[in-house]
Amino acid sequence: MNRYMFPIIGLVIVFGSIVGGYLLEHGNLYVLIQPAEFVILGGAAIGSLVITCPPKLLFQILKSLPKVFSGKSQGKDSYLTMMGLLYTIFVKIKKDGLLAIEKDIEEPEKSPLFKAYPEILKNHHAIDFICDNLRVFVVGVDPMEMESMMDIEMDAHHQESGVAPAVITKIADSLPGFGIVAAVLGVVITMGKMSESPEVIGHSVAAALVGTFLGILMCYGFLGPIGSHLEHKAREESKYFEAIKVGILAFAKGSAPQIAVEAARRSLYSDTKPSFKELDTALRKKKA
Repeated sequence: MNRYMFPIIGLVIVFGSIVGGYLLEHGNLYVLIQPAEFVILGGAAIGSLVITCPPKLLFQILKSLPKVFSGKSQGKDSYLTMMGLLYTIFVKIKKDGLLAIEKDIEEPEKSPLFKAYPEILKNHHAIDFICDNLRVFVVGVDPMEMESMMDIEMDAHHQESGVAPAVITKIADSLPGFGIVAAVLGVVITMGKMSESPEVIGHSVAAALVGTFLGILMCYGFLGPIGSHLEHKAREESKYFEAIKVGILAFAKGSAPQIAVEAARRSLYSDTKPSFKELDTALRKKKA
């Protein structure tokens, strides 16, 4: 089953179980359809988001949301591809010298070496990270200084990728409060109907409580989990960059190409780490 299906399955379970339980108690779904409550809750959430975020961050959040339902994730195949690219670069340096890769890293989109790895070529952050640090290596910077610079860049990237999930989580945390606001407004309206029949008053109270219900549901059943999901995605991406860092540093310190790539493999989590045999088989194909 594709990984992008799991968030969808989760949403179906959340809404299905809540609506199903409500219907089992002979609840009336029509009562839950309160457009005014949706306007108050949704409008307040969107308004607070606009107040919180500068335009650049708003676009970043909009770009990050599709990742929740995207199957793109760092798995064994992605890591094997990345390590294959590193191995190819290291072998070329070992064989022809550092200056042999200068044209490749200056214009990777035109390089036959990088074109052989279209999946990585599409990942602009990874390409920039690899090429920038290889440029530093070509210049002759000490590996210890390289490591310090790579750590600084990785920290900056990790902080940047964590901003959108943090904002989404904060907006999620505010939704129960906005739900209470909607409920209070509903109670105010109800107080103006005290001369009406009990049925009218009951319907008005029920409509007011829908706001609180929606705020809590959207917080813990939708936006909160989305923020957590994006945090996991950011951690996966950080591990990908860490593996690149370990491989380049190992080679810069004098390790053979295959040993440098093996060091990168050992930095990975167990669930995405290719076995020694899988990596060896992939590298043998590169040699052939």
